[in-house]
Amino acid sequence: MPNLALVPKENLSSFRRIAIGTWRTAYDPSVYGALELRVDPVLDYLDAFRARTGRRLTLTHMLVKAVAAVLQEMPDANAVLRWNRIWLRKDVGVFFQVAMEDQQTGEIDLSGVTIHQADQKSLLQILDETEERVAQVRAHKDKALESTRATFKSIPFLLLNRVLDTLAFLTGTLNLDLSALGIPRDPFGSVMITNVGSLGLQEAYVPLVPYSRVPLLLAVGAVERRPVVEGDQVLVARTLRIFATFDHRILDGSHAARMSRTIRAWFAEPERYFGPLPPQG
Repeated sequence: MPNLALVPKENLSSFRRIAIGTWRTAYDPSVYGALELRVDPVLDYLDAFRARTGRRLTLTHMLVKAVAAVLQEMPDANAVLRWNRIWLRKDVGVFFQVAMEDQQTGEIDLSGVTIHQADQKSLLQILDETEERVAQVRAHKDKALESTRATFKSIPFLLLNRVLDTLAFLTGTLNLDLSALGIPRDPFGSVMITNVGSLGLQEAYVPLVPYSRVPLLLAVGAVERRPVVEGDQVLVARTLRIFATFDHRILDGSHAARMSRTIRAWFAEPERYFGPLPPQG
């Protein structure tokens, strides 16, 4: 069984071929962009969902579902680069970071959870899986993750770069399943999300992670009240900014524009896209 389920993308444009040939690695083709959303409708939906179910739905859960819908609608964005060729992923996986405490040192360590087939799951299913997985991660009961963390802690500092490069080559380029060696299959999914707003930050651009082979990263800022223009009036509304970093060898401005339109639509009409609110409990 391969590490990822993939099919090659056919009929690459001349620009895409030039982009692949221009940038040799994910260290240099970063493109950055910001999207500002009015979130009053989606926050009202979130509050009503919590009141009716008693469940702690968050904007991160909702963004997981919305971004999964983006990748379902735009499969060209759900891709990896291997042997200077774009390969389209069959699975839509959304990774988001989780802060956890190192039991030995007490220091805060960043880990994460990946929701696979997120485009096929309801908001409630994503919430259920997230809570279960996050609880396992923070309780250090995720066996695959703990095995991986232990392995990396044992690697000498001088060999870290070489080991990461080798693993990226084996799992990404050769597409080998190394789960028997304690390396989880497809650990980072199609897109990575980090909520910098939970740290009190209003904005941040995060770098591409070459080892992960993920071409799109999203940083979610803090919700704030800002003046917005509606018609001829200036109103105060709750807004949220999302900061994107993407690999220009795979994605470009046209992809970003389509992503922006889809996410705006989902956040503007949450009941239409995320589904009707659950009945009163």
